[in-house]
Formats: sequence, C-alpha cells, structure tokens
Amino acid sequence: MEMLFWVLPILIFLARVADVSLGTMRIIFVSKNLKKLAPIVGFFEVFIWINVMGQVMQNVNSIVHYVAYAAGFAVGNYVGIVIEERIAMGHVIARIITKEDTDIFIKYLKREKCGVTIVDAQGKKGEVKILLTVVKRKKLYEIYEAIEKFVPDSFVSIEDVKSVSDEAFLGLPAKKKRFMGTFRSLRKGK
Repeated sequence: MEMLFWVLPILIFLARVADVSLGTMRIIFVSKNLKKLAPIVGFFEVFIWINVMGQVMQNVNSIVHYVAYAAGFAVGNYVGIVIEERIAMGHVIARIITKEDTDIFIKYLKREKCGVTIVDAQGKKGEVKILLTVVKRKKLYEIYEAIEKFVPDSFVSIEDVKSVSDEAFLGLPAKKKRFMGTFRSLRKGK
C-alpha cells in the first residue's frame, strides 16, 4: 500500500518535468521563428499539463502531490535549459572589444569560415578594435576558446540573432532567406 502511495506523485513529478521542458523548447522555437514546430510542441505541453493538473486536483488534500508538482516544475526548468544548451539552435553575434593585436584571431575566424567585421573605435582607455562576428550557437564554445587563446584581455558580449538574411555571406551553406519573409509579414500588419 505504501508503494502505491508514491506512484502517483512520482508520475506527477516526471510529467511536470516533461511539460515544463517542452514549454521551454516551445518558447525557443517561437523566438527562432519556427512556426510549424512550436504549435506541435505546445500541443504536447498542454496535453501533459492538463492531465497532471487533473490528478493534482483529484488529490487536493495531499501535500505530497503539491510538492511533486512544484518539484517537477523546478526540475523541468533546469532540464529545459540543459536541452536548449545542447541543441544550440540558431545564430549569435559576438562583439569582441580589445586593445590587443587581432591579426591572428581574425585569421582564425576566417579559417573557421566565420565572417568578421572590424571597426576601429575609441574606448575609455584609448584606441580599441571592435570585432563583430555572427556564428552558429554550436560553435560559440570554440569561439570563446579562441578568444581566450588569441585576445584574452578583451570584453566580449554575445547576443541572440533571430534570423540571418544571407548565410552564404557568413561563409555558411546558403539556405532560404527568412529575413525578407519576416519583413513582409511585419509590413502586412501595419
């Protein structure tokens, strides 16, 4: 009998981990403009959630069910973030601001087929170079390592890129241009 008491809370916990992880993925898909994938994931997210809520409400007097629900939510957030880091979808723009010599680092970026834009600028402590490069998120760790190796005394900021107008420009295989389609859909909603 004691074993059966714990089965439902464990199932609630696991289902909540699944639905919150799916919710994290759905938000990522929406932010990456993946219009077909986001609704499918959303369907399964809500399907799991509604079933879990039904079980929690049927056992409204059991604190164990509430704790399982809340713990599943917390762990689901963590799992969702880990999954997102592993699949590393999309592109990021890296801004590297440095006073150091950038020639070897720029050669490295070009060898890795990363486009780079170089801007001479004036910083708080004098002249600096700003290097801008758009890379696939999967390559970001390699870029961090190269920065540490070639220009370690640098300021680095990373920002997500929603879409890229021309991947061939970045040295990547050409894909269908999503930028103009996005721009046209924005204009329709004037």
